[in-house]
Amino acid sequence: QVQLVEAGGGLVQAGGSLRLSCTASGSIVKINGMGWYRQAPGQQRELVASITIGGSTNYADSVKGRFTISIDNAKNTVYLQMNSLKAEDTAVYFCNAEIFSFPRGWLHSWGQGTQVTVSS
Repeated sequence: QVQLVEAGGGLVQAGGSLRLSCTASGSIVKINGMGWYRQAPGQQRELVASITIGGSTNYADSVKGRFTISIDNAKNTVYLQMNSLKAEDTAVYFCNAEIFSFPRGWLHSWGQGTQVTVSS
């Protein structure tokens, strides 16, 4: 069994900052990469940022220059530093991880989601 637990969401004014964290635990043999997705009401879930264990990153165009993803491999934790937040960043943010778990093998695991609300 693998679990992803997110923290750090909340309410912030436009222009402000928030830092999300997500920690993976359970029967983990190896993590290939982790990432953040978001889903606004009535919208499809979209990739925000992803990172491999080697540190290669990928960002949605809408967050480039404002958000930074990082990973602590020793803690199986991924972070998302969100600066210069805009009202359109309001969404539920979900953590995702590609994990090799014993005995199930490769899994794409999801966290429960954390709400980020940006007031304009």
